[in-house]
Amino acid sequence: MNRRSKSTILQAIATPFIIAGVILAMLAMGGQSETAQYAVVLPLAYLLGSISWGYMLLQMKMGLDVREYGSGRTGMSNVLRTGGVKSAAVVLTLDIAKGVVAVIMARTVINTDGAEVAAALIVLVGHNWPVFLQFKGGRGILTALGGLALMVPVAAIIATATFLTITALSRYISLGSVVGVMIGALAVLALALAGVNSNTYMVYGFIASAMIVWQHRDNIQRIRDGSERRLGHPATKVK
Repeated sequence: MNRRSKSTILQAIATPFIIAGVILAMLAMGGQSETAQYAVVLPLAYLLGSISWGYMLLQMKMGLDVREYGSGRTGMSNVLRTGGVKSAAVVLTLDIAKGVVAVIMARTVINTDGAEVAAALIVLVGHNWPVFLQFKGGRGILTALGGLALMVPVAAIIATATFLTITALSRYISLGSVVGVMIGALAVLALALAGVNSNTYMVYGFIASAMIVWQHRDNIQRIRDGSERRLGHPATKVK
């Protein structure tokens, strides 16, 4: 059995246990000490983020490792280029759901803005550096958006609109992503200063955007030298 098969089987086995753990935490951890709550919520958030839906879907559907194609990442954009629109739509939904569920878990169990921010950041870490795939995952756009949509929905709408506009104009998904998260972070800041949302959410806005921009550093370099793939270009196998 090769490493790809082992990774797929390990994730397939672990996924229902992780989901069950999240549900159990929301049902049973509400009355525990805050220290115990964080000790359960944050590891579960990381494991939830580490479920690489794009990797598992294309491995099971097409028998290939999505990390060997295109950008080498497991997220929706590389799945789109490698596996097509239907696969990308599934991954889009499930990757957003990871961020949403992490924040719901923190809100249900601990119910503080700080806990929501911590869980949203940790699930993003899991998505980008998943334990099941030797810490090589996605770039975090959709998972970050899922968390932001619950914490600061107006900023999430602004970030999404920016992404769609820049991507449509430039045909670069990566450029739309980078500009979108930066505008989203500024929107969180502006809304906090206006008293619309908690100042604590600014921590999420700036740390999450910094993580995502860092994950796009190779895309930024390729945009600069003119070799970045535009929207609609299929992925080629990494040599």
